[in-house]
Amino acid sequence: MDIELRNRRDAAIREHMESENRLDFDATIATFTHPRYELIGTGQVFDGADEVMDYYRSSRAAFPDQRNVIHTLRHADDAVIVEFDLLGTHTGDFLGVAPTGNTFRARMAAIFEFDGDRITCERIYFDSATVLRQLGIT
Repeated sequence: MDIELRNRRDAAIREHMESENRLDFDATIATFTHPRYELIGTGQVFDGADEVMDYYRSSRAAFPDQRNVIHTLRHADDAVIVEFDLLGTHTGDFLGVAPTGNTFRARMAAIFEFDGDRITCERIYFDSATVLRQLGIT
């Protein structure tokens, strides 16, 4: 892979994830050619800017301090695989469950698919039971 393309993809992912941490979702949306999230652990898909923005709003209503910590980035021809921890505190309704006040920290992996140096999809793999157990929901 061309080193310049690899560096641009790294920068796009870092901006994507850092802008989520700063709650600058317009900047996050700008990293996509067409915003799309696939949450494998819950089976949810958010396709298009409006659905993705609704996902940001609802997830941050439940976990206002939600943030990520990147561990590794691994490159493929048309994607980058990112291992990260997701953290947050359950202070709002989450999928119909009242807030527990508990925190969670879960290791996750995301496949960021690319068209050139722009993200076309973020597909996140995680064990939802790990999160629910830490929140005291199961």
